Amino acid sequence: MEKKFDSDYINKLAKEMSNYSSVSYDDLPKYNLFLSQVIDLLNDKFVDEKFTNNIVQNYIKSEVITKPEDGKKRGYTKMHLIQLILLSYMRPVLTTEEIKKVFSLAFNEINDRNDDIISWEETYKIFVQIQKESLGDYLITSMTNEEKLEQLVKKFELKDEQEERIRVFLLVLSLIAEASVIKKLAQKIVNEYITD
Repeated sequence: MEKKFDSDYINKLAKEMSNYSSVSYDDLPKYNLFLSQVIDLLNDKFVDEKFTNNIVQNYIKSEVITKPEDGKKRGYTKMHLIQLILLSYMRPVLTTEEIKKVFSLAFNEINDRNDDIISWEETYKIFVQIQKESLGDYLITSMTNEEKLEQLVKKFELKDEQEERIRVFLLVLSLIAEASVIKKLAQKIVNEYITD
């Protein structure tokens, strides 16, 4: 029987993919990692990309992601993993300089946790939620929906200037999440059609 690549079939694919789309926050390692362990974890998760020590170290030197904890061999924390996972989704869409600007909206100076507007943990959980909803609803744009975006922003109880920065930050995260969903769906459809 020939597959019919219509909206029902695409919705079915999207729902199946939503079950294994992202690593939940609780499933990230709870202990600090060596750089080699971080590289292995990223390369397992993002098979289309190749992470190396140099790539990660260049992101640190360029202050796109946070420096590892000083003097510790296992200096890479859950926060570093979150930054690198988000960066991995952003890399196909944004330049390194644009990623740095997006991160600065919510985290100001990347190596200073005291000036963060929201936490990396909250950011990651929101990103995973956006991705799941985008896949589950076959891109009925969950976060680009103004009402939903406003609910999230209001939850943080921020000052006006910070509120606008977080609104823009979450909008960009939403678009990145949806772009990754579109890419995955397109790849899945192409692979399924060609194997038939």
